[in-house]
Amino acid sequence: MSGARPPAADHPAEGIDVDITAAVSANLKRLRAEHALTLDQLSETSGVSRAMLNQIETGKSVPTIATLWKVAAGLHVPFQQLIQVEAAPKSIVMRRADAKVLTNAEGTFSSRALFPYDGGPRTTEFYELVLAPGGIERAEAHARGTREQIVVVQGRITIEVGGIAHNLAERDSIGFEADVPHSYINPDQRREALLYLVMTYADPVR
Repeated sequence: MSGARPPAADHPAEGIDVDITAAVSANLKRLRAEHALTLDQLSETSGVSRAMLNQIETGKSVPTIATLWKVAAGLHVPFQQLIQVEAAPKSIVMRRADAKVLTNAEGTFSSRALFPYDGGPRTTEFYELVLAPGGIERAEAHARGTREQIVVVQGRITIEVGGIAHNLAERDSIGFEADVPHSYINPDQRREALLYLVMTYADPVR
């Protein structure tokens, strides 16, 4: 997965649907227990303050996408696992109208999971990304071996990886190692960009 992605912020911010705040709280508490991590230890591995982690766990703060990505990286789990409301059945239809859409603090970038986390180990996740006209989303490095495959469905996009900019038009695609900082940039000031992202992990994660 602004305008620019904000730095680690220790205050509630818009971006996470309030309906899943309780799920994020419960998931973080469970995952931290499963990994036998204290709040201080998770703070050190994620770069998110202990106070913010405590507020998320207790449901007192609505975290940004940037914050959740850091927490997921600190726990070494897929991002989707932090926001999963419940285990998915073997077959499921995900209606667009019912989707939980996550946005950054500026409202210029949104992410929608195109299938739910089912509780089992997986190596792949699939997302729909939307960048507003002129929008920028700066992503920190994901876990080592993580790879992103992106196809541009609508508009134009510039992907910056390792200081190199790749300009893509509609129906162009790109694959890159995402264990380094990278950015998604919409150079068009009038039209939003629609992307599909397939994220793969080197090792199965839960």
